[in-house]
Amino acid sequence: MNRYYEMMYILRPDLSEEQVTEAINKYQTFLSDNGETDIAIKNLGKKRLAYPIKKYLDGIYIQMNWQGSGKANASLERAMRLGEEVIRYLTLKLDKGPVVIEEESSETVATEVEVEA
Repeated sequence: MNRYYEMMYILRPDLSEEQVTEAINKYQTFLSDNGETDIAIKNLGKKRLAYPIKKYLDGIYIQMNWQGSGKANASLERAMRLGEEVIRYLTLKLDKGPVVIEEESSETVATEVEVEA
């Protein structure tokens, strides 16, 4: 049974643009190689953390949504835990379709996507 998943992860702020793109592609390829589909990735940019994580005050936020069986989730989280570029991650199992974050001037608006089951 395919479900929808959403992961928000935070990359180290000292990574170059090329390293950020490389990290994003690495995790996207990991999911697609493990049979997950409808992978959507949104780079939300560098933001101030609510509290220091591993002595970093800022982080590069990445939102990743996908549909699949969920068998790759534990392996993906393990790869992030062992990698040095990710400082924090959180995976959610969604009841409905993914929530898409759209940038609108200075406010962030979240809209729910309707999905037929």
